[in-house]
Amino acid sequence: MTRKRLLIGGGVVVIAIIAVAIVLVWLLLLRDDSPPPVSLEGAVSSRQDETTPATATPSPTAEGTEAATAAATATAASQPEAQPAGIDGTWTLADGEESFVGYRVEEELATIGYKEAVGRSPTIEATITIEGGQLTGVLVTADLRDLKSDDPRRDGAIRNQALESNAFPMATFELTEPVAVPPGLAEGEPISIEANGTLTLHGVTRPVTIPIEGKLEDGLMVVVGSIPIVFADYDIDQPRSPILVSIEDNGVMELQLFLVRGP
Repeated sequence: MTRKRLLIGGGVVVIAIIAVAIVLVWLLLLRDDSPPPVSLEGAVSSRQDETTPATATPSPTAEGTEAATAAATATAASQPEAQPAGIDGTWTLADGEESFVGYRVEEELATIGYKEAVGRSPTIEATITIEGGQLTGVLVTADLRDLKSDDPRRDGAIRNQALESNAFPMATFELTEPVAVPPGLAEGEPISIEANGTLTLHGVTRPVTIPIEGKLEDGLMVVVGSIPIVFADYDIDQPRSPILVSIEDNGVMELQLFLVRGP
């Protein structure tokens, strides 16, 4: 093999190694796997993805018919019971749905660089009351001790730093002013409103206005919302960690609720 061919072959190997290294750096360090911000479209489509049946339909048999009947009965039993037309009533969390309250904040880590940290707690209680086409009551409570992100070290740290959820476990939003609900909600149209209320976080209660989007979907009321949070407003100190280079002095609180109307 000539010297020229050796040089060409060696160059190809070096290029291949560099390409592999770039891919590994992207996979391990640069790629951000944080879930996207909450959105009404995302919440609705995630539920549709979970409930969409398989498209393939085998030829019916006696045994298959019995199994299909049993499956249909189980599916019907898991769906919310039929309710009278309209939206008035008291709505509470539906079982088996992905409801949560969480946070979203930008941070810089020594080993990774900039990253959007996202943590969510599914341990929540929520009640929404609608009377005469008005939203008259909202109460959402979340246990922040159950916040989970992609890093257990972060989850453990905020129990004693920043949110200090061991000392201040509960976050609460409560509506303080009735607000008109667009009539399209009852027809399955997406709606947007602004809810004035109080947010209690880290032991501090402040007035806030949360933009909320909602839609009726298969008997469920799907609700999403988010609001920026300045840490100093709630006496929250920025967390400290050997791998944490910096963190923003603000973040976003977000919620996603699936609610069913009570009898």
